[in-house]
Formats: sequence, structure tokens, C-alpha cells
Amino acid sequence: MKLLSIICLWLTLSMCHGYRILGVFPFNGKSHFMMFEHMMKGLARRGHQVDVISTFPLKKPYPNYTDFIVLKPKREFLNNLTYEDTQGMIGGSVSHSVATLAGNTICENLANPDIQNFIHNPPMDPSYDLVIIEIFGAHCYAALGHILKVPIVGVSSSVLYPWANDMIANPENLAFAPNNLLPYSQHMNFWERTYNFVHTLYNKWYFNYVTTEQNNIIRKYLGPGIPDIRELENSVAMILTNSHMSLNGIKDSTPALIEVGGLHVQEEGVELPASLEKWMNESTSGFFYFSFGSMVKIESFPSKYLKIFYNSLGKIAPVRVLMKIPNPSELPPNLPKNIHILPWIPQVKVLKHPNIKAFITHGGLMGTQEAIHYGVPLIGIPLFADQFINIETYVRNNIAVGLDLNTLTEEKMDQALHVILHDSKYRDTAREVSARFLDRPQSATDTAVYWIEYIIRHGANALRSPAMNLKWWQVELFDVYAFLLLVALVSVTLLIVALQFVFNLVNRRYEMSQKKKIS
Repeated sequence: MKLLSIICLWLTLSMCHGYRILGVFPFNGKSHFMMFEHMMKGLARRGHQVDVISTFPLKKPYPNYTDFIVLKPKREFLNNLTYEDTQGMIGGSVSHSVATLAGNTICENLANPDIQNFIHNPPMDPSYDLVIIEIFGAHCYAALGHILKVPIVGVSSSVLYPWANDMIANPENLAFAPNNLLPYSQHMNFWERTYNFVHTLYNKWYFNYVTTEQNNIIRKYLGPGIPDIRELENSVAMILTNSHMSLNGIKDSTPALIEVGGLHVQEEGVELPASLEKWMNESTSGFFYFSFGSMVKIESFPSKYLKIFYNSLGKIAPVRVLMKIPNPSELPPNLPKNIHILPWIPQVKVLKHPNIKAFITHGGLMGTQEAIHYGVPLIGIPLFADQFINIETYVRNNIAVGLDLNTLTEEKMDQALHVILHDSKYRDTAREVSARFLDRPQSATDTAVYWIEYIIRHGANALRSPAMNLKWWQVELFDVYAFLLLVALVSVTLLIVALQFVFNLVNRRYEMSQKKKIS
């Protein structure tokens, strides 16, 4: 009874010391927000009061979680991205898109009347203890932490982009760690290392150059007293990143970079329709799950691709196929009988099912991490953005077969399906990678919650690297190298002068001795 009383008292005290936390996620990317939503719910379950600014309000109320300000996006991307849209995203500069469409444009939301009212009349009962922002393109929202005078924590739904490392002085060893815009492995040859170095420097410079426009936006909507965008970025106390060494390799890092890869892989609140569960249970020969994510409409693809999918997938019967199609009426006729289509599918429940054979995917990070979590091999058909790099990484790790949409044929699709079905190495490797991915001292959510609370308890400088106080040439020791080179040059020069002096002295004495002999 005494022990029980102590536990109850501890729980009561823990709940009484809940913090108030503001999450600011204005970018209209559902896959990004999946991670942020689960992280904020994890904090809410811990007893903290969380307020969220986003474009994705919860469909159901959640204890301690408040949709504080709901922003209206200019365009709805959920289940609304066509084949033409995906093609328009290929070939463009990622750094440009992130800096403008996901950066400067998103910062214009600071003009939102609700945000303006919040800025001038922030809640004080209780006041905020922390602000969490997305680390992507719109770092202007770090200004809210400055206004509220609280620490700022960043969270990235992907591996850090090149321009984000400097925010926390995260070391980049470009000799073996390619930036996340390149498809290289960690075993680069000379030319790859050279390109990695130049590419990283250029994209950092370009992103920083384009996003200086955020200074004007900040002054326009928040007034002249706010630090500039680079200072705001450098005020971030810590970054939580959706990566893990089992997938992304061993890298140097500062303690202010916390890996929480797979945090979004959770079943809480995910309901499995009885009819779908029955269909999966009855798929005794196994089934493939086919989805291009939360945005892309497979039914909008040209008929030549849909014909390939129909023909190839129809051949693998009695193996079945579960396909996410937002608007089934837009599909052409003659859908193979072994294909079952639904406009919405509880993905984690499907990937967890024992009868699943593989996941046919466009290679989005969130969905592929869910597959890796459950040890499911992949057939990757990347469409845009980081999907190409993700699939190449999984192909190198022998957990995926990659296909190029532009050169896709029925024969290539047939071969990919055959390999995944009959070569056990893909499933075996997927399970091995899954075991490493899940082998951690804490779950991803518990890790995130712990370090967020750590920053609140100990302040914004608790994990701050001393490198933040140095110039880039000091961090790289260029000034030291230059000094040592100067010392070496001076030493060599003095040695040469001394040797010349000795040589001349000896030579003169020799000449004098010869003259004496002659005389």
C-alpha cells in the first residue's frame, strides 16, 4: 500500500508539472504533419498542454491537444496530386522549392489575423514554456519563440537538408556523408566526394540567399525588433530529425541533433474496417499493397501505365492486390479480379498483416519507414522529390526493387513482382533492417518527449555546441592551419638563412686559409 501511494503521488506531481507547448507547422504537407501530430500527441499524453498551428485540425478531440489556429492552404494536396503535377516537380531545384514554396510563401501566413492577434496578445494563463517549429523552409516562425521569450525546438520530417546543419553546428563530414539531395552511398569515390562538397556548399548558399527575403516578411508583419532570419535559425536549441542510423548510416553529430526516425509509425486511433480485415485474412496466397501516398492520384496516370499495372498485377493471381485509389470511378474498366480498391486505407494496419508480400510505393519517406518498421519489402516507383534517393537507398540495402516510371514496361513490372515473390533475400533483409531500426533504448516518441522536456528544464543553451560561437574558418581550423603553415615557412626560411650564413662563414675561412698557404 505504501509503494502504491508513492507511485500515485509521483504520478500526481508529474501531471501537475505539465508544460504549455506551442507547435507551429504551417506547411501544408500531410506526410510531414503525420510526424508532428504524433509527436504533439505524445507530449499531450505526458500531461503537457499542447497548442497547434497547422492546416490539419484533428478530426476527433484529443486530451490536452488544442488546434489553436487552423490555417487555410492555397491548394488542397490531399488525394489531389495528378500525374501532370508530379511531372512538373521533376527536374526543379529542391533548394529553390523549399526556400520559396515551402519557405517564403509559407511565412506570409504571419499576416493571418489570428496569428497577429496571438503575437500581440499571447496567452499568459499559463504562459508558454516552449515553441516547436518545422525545420524545412519557413524558419521565420522561430520569431514566435523570440516574442514569447522561450526556447525553440526544431523538428524535421526528413534527414536534415544541407542548410539546416549550421543551425545547431551539426558537423558534416562530406568525405563519407552525402547530403540528402544526392543518391550516393557512404562509400564515395573521389569525383562523388568532390561533387558532394561543391553541391552541398552551393545549396547552402542558394537557400540562404533566397530566404533572406524572410527578413522583409518578418519586419513587415512582426516589426523591426525581431532578429534576422539567420540569428533566429541559430537560436534553435535542438532538432529532432526523422532519421535513424540503421537506414541513414553512421554520421558525426552534435548532441543537439536527436534521431527519432519512425516516430509517426503508430496504431493509436487507426481503425481497421471489418470488411478489409476479412479480405486480408482470406488472402491466403498473400497480397501486395499498392499506394502512392496521401497526395497522388494513381487513377490520373496515363492509360499506358494503368494498362501495365492491370496486366502485370492480374498475372500474379491468386496473389491479391490491395490498391489505394481516391476516386475509383476515374479508373478505366476491366480491373483485374484479384485487385481490391479503396479510397482510404489504414496503412499501418495493412503493413502489419501477416499475409502481406510487399509494398508497391512511390518511395515517400513516411510510408517506406512504416514498411521497414514491419519488415515488409518494397517495389519502388519514385515520382518526385526525395523519393528517388529513398528508393536507391533501399535498393542498396536489398530491401527494395526499383523501377523507373519513364522506362516502365510490362516486362519490367513482371520481373519486379516475380523477384519480390520468389527471392527470399528481400523479405529476410527487410526483417533484419527492421530489427535494427526498432532496437533502441526508448521508442521514438519517448525519445522526442524526453529531450523536449530536457530543453524546457535546462534551457535553450543546454545542448548548444561551442562551435556556434566560432566562425566557419575557426571551426575548420583554417586559422590554425594558416598559423602553423606560417610558422613552418618562417622556420624553413630561418633555417635556410642560418645555413647560408654558416656556409658563407665556412667558405670565407676556407678561402682565407688558402690565401695564407699561397702567401
